Order: sequence, then C-alpha cells, then structure tokens
Amino acid sequence: MLVSQLNDPKTRRSAFATIVRQYHEPLYWKVRRIVLDHDDANDIMQNVFLKAWTNLDDFRQQSKISTWLYRIAVNESLDFLRKQKTASSVSADEDLSVANRLMADEYFDGDAAQALLHEAIARLPEVQRMVFNLRYFDEMKYSEMSKLLDTSEGALKASYHLAVKKITDYVRNHDE
Repeated sequence: MLVSQLNDPKTRRSAFATIVRQYHEPLYWKVRRIVLDHDDANDIMQNVFLKAWTNLDDFRQQSKISTWLYRIAVNESLDFLRKQKTASSVSADEDLSVANRLMADEYFDGDAAQALLHEAIARLPEVQRMVFNLRYFDEMKYSEMSKLLDTSEGALKASYHLAVKKITDYVRNHDE
C-alpha cells in the first residue's frame, strides 16, 4: 500500500516521510557499523534519503523498499569510505585506533571487548567487512546478501569465514 502511495503525486511526500520514519533507525545502525563514526553516519543517512527521494521513479518494485534503501545505504557508505581512504594521508597506525575512537565517542555504549571487536572488523577488507556485518549483526541470509551485493552465495560464505578467522586472530593477539 505504501508503494502505491509513493506513485501518487498527492500522497508521495507523506508516504516518503513514513518511509523515513520507519527505516531511519535500522539504516542508521547499518551505516554506523560500516563507517563507525556517528557524525559520518548521519551525513550518509542524509545522502541515502536524498538519493532515495530523487530516484523514487527508478524504484522498480522488483524488491522490497527496505532492500532498495539498504542497497543505497551500503553504496553510500562504501563511497564514503573510498573517498575517506583517498583523502587521508595519515596511516591507520598513526591515527587513533578504532577502539580508542569508539571508547571516546559519546554515542558508543559498549565495553572494551566490543570496541576491540569493532577494531578487528574495521581492519577487514571492504567486502569481508560488509559480509561480516550483514551476517553477524543483521543475521542476513546468504541468499538475501547475494541479491544485495550482486555476488554468489559461495563467495559470500568464503568471505564470511575468512572474516571470522581474521577477527578471531586479531582479538586473540590484542586481548588484554
């Protein structure tokens, strides 16, 4: 029903406002797990909903609106990380560690073990980090991930298992 309201110019704005209210928080946390920083996640969320609004006519309704929004959020997050990586001349070792930044972040309510987990996740290659986040935190099925990331289930399973091994090794080596 909400999708039909999006197609009607008279109800489009209110339907989109409903979508923003419904999906903002879950999308925020998905983005936040990718970029880690609250302010960056908020900026990306603005871009996500702006892009969704401007591309409503391109939504083909072949997937759920949540899947479409999630794909936009993932792409915006990855674009942000790529831009950040090329713009940054400071190496990860010279910068504050992810764990230290999280512990200093007023929006992070985890403990040192959770910060260490996020540190290990942040050190994964982009694809492994994305697959790990989707599977571990969102409990997404490989079949859904396959559609979202446009890759085979076998490749996703391999990426997840490599990510788990790397995270486990990192945590073992850095646990205090």
